[in-house]
Amino acid sequence: MRIGIIGGGSIGLLYAYYLSQAFSVTIYTRTIEQADLINREGIWLKKKEQLQHAHVSAVQVDSWAGLEDITFVTVKQYQLGQVLTVVSKRGDLGGRLIFLQNGMGHVKQLSSLPHQQVYVGSVEHGAYRENGNTVHHNGDGVTRVAVFRGDREYLKKLTQDIPSSFPFVFEEEYYNMLIKKLIVNAVINPLTAVLQVQNGELIDNPYYYKILQNIFSELTKILKLDNQTDYFNHIVKVCNNTAQNRSSMLKDLDRNQETEVDAILGYLLEEAENNDIYAPVVRLFYNLVRGKEYKGKDNLNV
Repeated sequence: MRIGIIGGGSIGLLYAYYLSQAFSVTIYTRTIEQADLINREGIWLKKKEQLQHAHVSAVQVDSWAGLEDITFVTVKQYQLGQVLTVVSKRGDLGGRLIFLQNGMGHVKQLSSLPHQQVYVGSVEHGAYRENGNTVHHNGDGVTRVAVFRGDREYLKKLTQDIPSSFPFVFEEEYYNMLIKKLIVNAVINPLTAVLQVQNGELIDNPYYYKILQNIFSELTKILKLDNQTDYFNHIVKVCNNTAQNRSSMLKDLDRNQETEVDAILGYLLEEAENNDIYAPVVRLFYNLVRGKEYKGKDNLNV
């Protein structure tokens, strides 16, 4: 099987490393410099003090032609527009696409794709990129996948063919799968980003825990959640399991990079406004994160 991966960030490098253990992988990067680096030195994965290596092919993203059996799109949601422009030009090839973005902001964009086989996924791994060809795998998890449009049997078979060291789980319905991940991201990411703490502190500190409860309470109203206890317990479980981790949003702010707050809290605010739901805590943390992004841009201009 031939696999394409669009995106050379932490998730793109992580998936390229693991999937290359069983398949022929080509990673498509934003810059030719990163592609040259990967072609020259391969991908390095750091996990539990061990350093592992894999060789994959790398090409600049504008050269993607949709010739692989399936292509994973791993860029962040705010980078997706440019990628969709590229892949839409090759929709006639009938290639399969699977999107691994956080939040729900990207779902509306997928409806306009010409491709007949479109899947979505939810990533539960922890990873961060050290440089253009080195990724740290600092949290084991699974990849949950579901059909947005297309062939269910192909996706089920894919989950069975993936190496057991990097498990995929087939989900029957994409909306509930993405909502479950959205809830985790909407609580943990903005709180840790604004408070500048590791995930575990959100439940260890009683004052932070109260804020966590408040934002979750607003989410239940916006998303009209049933089984609220199950969702809340899942958030607590994730905080415990990733207690020493720094969320992706916090790491983005540390690097003065744009965050995915629009895909996460922005989506929730749009839903709240459409349904006349008052959501002051969600609005507060949205503005705080955007304010930190704005301050980061000032730092880059110093």
